[in-house]
Amino acid sequence: MSGGGAGRSAAARARLAARLLVVLGCVLTPEAQLTGVLDDCLCDIESIDDFNTFKIFPKIQKLQERDYFRYYKVNLKRPCPFWADDGHCSIKDCHVEPCPESKIPVGIKAGSANKYSKAANNSKELEDCEQANKLGAVNSTLSNQSKEAFIDWARYDDSQDHFCELDDERSPDAQYVDLLLNPERYTGYKGPSAWRVWNSIYEENCFKPRSVYRPLNPLAPSRGGDDGESFYTWLEGLCLEKRVFYKLISGLHASINLHLCANYLLEETWGKPRWGPNVKEFTRRFDPAETKGEGPRRLKNLYFLYLIELRALSKVAPYFERAVVDLYTGNGHEDAESKALLLDIFRDTKSFHMHFDEKSMFAGDKKGAKSLKEEFRLHFKNISRIMDCVGCDKCRLWGKLQTQGLGTALKILFSEKEIQSLPENSPSKGFQLTRQEIVALINAFGRLSTSIKELQNFKVLLQQTR
Repeated sequence: MSGGGAGRSAAARARLAARLLVVLGCVLTPEAQLTGVLDDCLCDIESIDDFNTFKIFPKIQKLQERDYFRYYKVNLKRPCPFWADDGHCSIKDCHVEPCPESKIPVGIKAGSANKYSKAANNSKELEDCEQANKLGAVNSTLSNQSKEAFIDWARYDDSQDHFCELDDERSPDAQYVDLLLNPERYTGYKGPSAWRVWNSIYEENCFKPRSVYRPLNPLAPSRGGDDGESFYTWLEGLCLEKRVFYKLISGLHASINLHLCANYLLEETWGKPRWGPNVKEFTRRFDPAETKGEGPRRLKNLYFLYLIELRALSKVAPYFERAVVDLYTGNGHEDAESKALLLDIFRDTKSFHMHFDEKSMFAGDKKGAKSLKEEFRLHFKNISRIMDCVGCDKCRLWGKLQTQGLGTALKILFSEKEIQSLPENSPSKGFQLTRQEIVALINAFGRLSTSIKELQNFKVLLQQTR
């Protein structure tokens, strides 16, 4: 009897492995129908896999370990602006351990939101003084508080280009977090609270009418035999810009789910947790049979998101190639090495030959294109605010960071003229990135790079169980 049970168990595992290889085969092999080349761009998945594995992934991992990129200042106490707080997750793995001020590099700790180089900050202080003098000349009766407000308005005058709601780093609730000590992984946060967040993102911010229902939405009414075809019929009827918006959000969602599957709490004995890839969880989230065909579509959107952020990195290279930018932490040797590694990654991004063409977006009549772009920006900004409604602190941390990273990528893609006209030896008054945006941009892309690498790992694991 026991031998027969073991045989059936082995057969069941083999069937599961074969089915999952179909999942990965659907996404990872260019021969399969509608899977090799991504929709809305001319790039095949196999080329992305090779490029990421051999060029990007090893370098981006090293860069994320550098002091400049590992410390992220974030406010995890901002109240949810859309509904009453339903309480924070009490699971221990949801907890985020803030970094003591004593461990923050002096160049980062002493800096402000825009501090990315020593020279730039000295210039910035002079500009603030000059701005204050001008304000005093206009109206000497202004209070100090009013003058400071005017200076802030001038300094953040480019906020109309922001795709995200940025945390105020001067808030007493904002704390530095060491991202290496607070990795993104499965925490157990799930259920109605998590569904509510994603439902709000998709239902209220993805240009979707109420009458159209997303596949597998647990909060939507039953649609009988409709497996999502009506949704995709609607999606294909949208303009490119709105299709892109949905794919970016779906790709981000898929990437986050992949991280949770790849870094799952497998067991805990005597207080010693063992984390690793969970094939069963991966099946539940991505298997075609389990997801009514949704899994492969979601993974394709992950690749599309990777292309978008890859394109942004290639476009923003001139900003960092200037001598005035030196990723300042106070450690001159490490700062130089960090910048050299970053520029090396930028060279790789420029060498990729199948970039997404962002110029195909917002290319209609100027008035209509401007209105659509503003709608696009405001919808994404709203999503960044929804991240303050996540009940798990660790999920909120990584949700805010990855949303901000994508928002920064979009800001870059739609600021090409400003980037091309940057002054070589002085801080930019047109296009500029805060340190918070830079850290989010690199770490968000690092997460996507890791997701694609983890997909390859799952494929190997499944082949080993055949």
